[in-house]
Amino acid sequence: MATGISFSVAATDGAARTGVISTPRGEIRTPAFMPVGTAGTVKAMLPESVAATGADILLGNTYHLMLRPSAERVAALGGLHRFMNWEKPILTDSGGFQVMSLGALRKLTEEGVRFSSHIDGSKHMLTPERSMEIQKLLGSDIVMCFDECPALPADEATVAKSMRLSMRWAQRSRDAFGDRPGHALFGIMQGGVTRELREESAEALKAIGFDGYAIGGLAVGEGQEAMFSVLDYAPGFLPEDRPRYLMGVGKPDDIVGAVERGIDMMDCVLPSRSGRTGQAWTARGQVNLRNARHKDDPRPLEEGCLCPACRSYSRAYLHHVVKADEIIGSMLLTWHNLHYYQVLMEGLREAIAGGRLAAFVSGFHAGRADGDVEPL
Repeated sequence: MATGISFSVAATDGAARTGVISTPRGEIRTPAFMPVGTAGTVKAMLPESVAATGADILLGNTYHLMLRPSAERVAALGGLHRFMNWEKPILTDSGGFQVMSLGALRKLTEEGVRFSSHIDGSKHMLTPERSMEIQKLLGSDIVMCFDECPALPADEATVAKSMRLSMRWAQRSRDAFGDRPGHALFGIMQGGVTRELREESAEALKAIGFDGYAIGGLAVGEGQEAMFSVLDYAPGFLPEDRPRYLMGVGKPDDIVGAVERGIDMMDCVLPSRSGRTGQAWTARGQVNLRNARHKDDPRPLEEGCLCPACRSYSRAYLHHVVKADEIIGSMLLTWHNLHYYQVLMEGLREAIAGGRLAAFVSGFHAGRADGDVEPL
């Protein structure tokens, strides 16, 4: 890996593994869940609050930060770590997915993607070279190569064409990234749900050479069964001595299933987005605090949870502030959700290290099938 960044596997249990990514800004314990700080903030959370949940690394977004406040402005103000008051590692995605999902009037060419901002309609061009430049200006510890991510379902010819374009862009990203000690560049495997395309993509990325490898193009509409089917083989196409990152995943059962299949890193907006809509994730399933059944309930949201929402407030109070659209409702539920996700990751790491992953997974699913938690 890049000078100053290393990855070591401490233990395995089946395909699952636990280890550490060491960076100049600190260690990232794997399997790791990365809270999403899209525009330089994890919504409804202070950076120190995010750190208190156990997060070792955050994700920032190239697309959003290039539009507002601009990568150049962030660089002039000392880089993203200083700008958002986060001293630990930051991974930035390349912007490719957001251009696909948010950019209006999108025009794709071999050069890159020309699009109109979803904020003000201004015109922009994002290329592999520009994506590398933006992420350098931000000061990202882990940089993602620029790729094209088609929405699924899509026909195999479309997916193959897109994947091969992404592989050409991966080479351009590698060339533009250059030699940056203390910073890592990850390649992104594409290929939809077709094994042969996934393998072709992995071989192309390995020939280029990256510090870590992401599995992209999943959790984009294909469903959990199809995603797990790909994860049954795709991590095995990638080098064992490099981190494997599953992008944009996911629900707790997605995470557990991904870790079982050899994934080391994940990110998702779900825990913070759920917190802003009155939804909590617990060991027994989801809880919707908007439901009237909670209005007179003096119990904590989750017995035994050490987050502030559970230590100091009742379900009745959380129901009240959520229904009243008070900001503290979003703050407390987001903190709880991020805390729950990090507790889950710690449990997975300990289970792998102790050779108890199968029992842990069985208990995880059994706990969620039981209890009085209402479905959403």
